[in-house]
Amino acid sequence: MSADQTLAFDPSCHLFIEGCGFPAPGLHTFLYEPIATIGSFEFTKPMLLALLGSIAIVAFFWAAFAKPKLVPGKLQMVGEAGYDFVRRGIVYEIIGKKDGEKYVPFMVSLFFFVWIMNLWSIIPLAQFPVTSLIAFPAGLAAVVYVMWVSLTFRKHGFVGGWKNILGYDKSLGAILPLIMVLEFFSNLIIRPFTHAVRLFANMFAGHLLIVMFSLATWYLMNGLGFVYAGASFVMVIIMTAFELFIQAVQAYVFVLLASSYVQGALSEHH
Repeated sequence: MSADQTLAFDPSCHLFIEGCGFPAPGLHTFLYEPIATIGSFEFTKPMLLALLGSIAIVAFFWAAFAKPKLVPGKLQMVGEAGYDFVRRGIVYEIIGKKDGEKYVPFMVSLFFFVWIMNLWSIIPLAQFPVTSLIAFPAGLAAVVYVMWVSLTFRKHGFVGGWKNILGYDKSLGAILPLIMVLEFFSNLIIRPFTHAVRLFANMFAGHLLIVMFSLATWYLMNGLGFVYAGASFVMVIIMTAFELFIQAVQAYVFVLLASSYVQGALSEHH
């Protein structure tokens, strides 16, 4: 837990000390002072973590595949396992081998980027999931959204693209106009919103819980409060382990949905 995240936290304040209330985490937990300011642009810790995460991903795959061997070394084996997991476990399953192969590099990059951005939450000194700031999931969802819309119209043409997006089906009869209106809002407005918020909300809530139990552990370390501090510390460990699982799941779900959108763009019916 960094100093930026505990603006309302006094280290000398504990249970049973007069005037010391529990420093409940809030929105200030997600606010950071700029590391550097260039004109009106402020470079913050989450931006630095996103940059470092991107460099780490590129460096890893470069090291793993720059000089691939027929009998892979340990690094290449790990890289191949990760790449193959996304390719076979997500892209091939959702889009299909024939149509999906060209989208594998994008989906692999997207998966590992989201995963690393989530993983920063449990890495010492970083201790912050970048995707708990809505701007990052929204930006990624926007990229997927633009790709989906462009693929839809490229595949089906202008008229066919709108039919695909709006779910046009003459067999629906009188309810077709209602279905088309619902599909318009669902696909063009709600879809990118839910795609971003699903990732954001899970990372936001998980980080808030870890911070809350961490603060509670420290706050309770006084007198009889030590008993409760131990229980709170156990919850920190449990929540951290659970968060490690959720981080991977959210990366998987984000790419799974992205693949389903691509599949919908390439098919006759979304």
